[in-house]
Amino acid sequence: MTQQQNPRKTIVIFLLITLAISSIFYAFIIHTGKIMGGRGVFVTGMMWSPALSAFLTSWIIKRPISAMAWKWGEARYQLWSYLVPLLYSLAGYLIIWTVGWGKFYDPEFVGGVAESFGLEKLPKGIVIALYILLMAGFGMVRSVSSALGEEIGWRGFLVPEMYKVMGYTKTCLITGCIWALWHLPILLFADYNSGTPAWYGFSCFSMLVISGSFIYAWFRLKSGSLWTAVLLHASHNLFIQAIFTPLTLTSDKTKYYYDEFGIVIPILSVLVAIYLWNRRGELPAPK
Repeated sequence: MTQQQNPRKTIVIFLLITLAISSIFYAFIIHTGKIMGGRGVFVTGMMWSPALSAFLTSWIIKRPISAMAWKWGEARYQLWSYLVPLLYSLAGYLIIWTVGWGKFYDPEFVGGVAESFGLEKLPKGIVIALYILLMAGFGMVRSVSSALGEEIGWRGFLVPEMYKVMGYTKTCLITGCIWALWHLPILLFADYNSGTPAWYGFSCFSMLVISGSFIYAWFRLKSGSLWTAVLLHASHNLFIQAIFTPLTLTSDKTKYYYDEFGIVIPILSVLVAIYLWNRRGELPAPK
């Protein structure tokens, strides 16, 4: 086999290049100790490292970039890609608020939103509703721009390549572990966590991204479009990081339950992953 035809060699090339490019941005982020160090440029570079690696690997193996499933595909898969993270994150935060692990809402955050919108005189409920509507719509544009960099690499390039030789289950497990470990340096040595012990935060986060790998890969392979993975990733980041987490009034125990480093959202993600894993027979055969 030539290098172009051998998926295993292609996978190794992609992973080595991804590690090399990512390491540059790891160094910057760890130096500042902040995930948003460099006014967010460092984390943006890190999130686009898999895409750059996919482009370089495609050039090395002489494969056209157009081969990475850029087509939009059926609209129903794109719609569900937007809705699935909304549904499991909303369910998770309703549990957290109802049980009392956190409270809805944080007056300081909502007050800041009202001030930034110039709507201080409006009832807080209206301010919250407007914030959610605007973020759920226009906020997706910014979220897609950052998620796209990762998903071009992970689900646009790596998942289809691994699927050729490993099938759905192994592909999801391995790419999920790679995805989790790729985040580990900034979780351990920067502020990419919610304040829990590193072992706890990484355990919850790993559960979330490994189960998420089953979800993203299922939609990517079923639809034949990498945009499903982009929308899943962008919707997940938006609703958890920009809406539900900042809206939550926290206590000392909240950090163990909410966000990506608490236990509630990962459990719900696992349930969605199990459901889709049981539907793996619907996926097209590897080409």
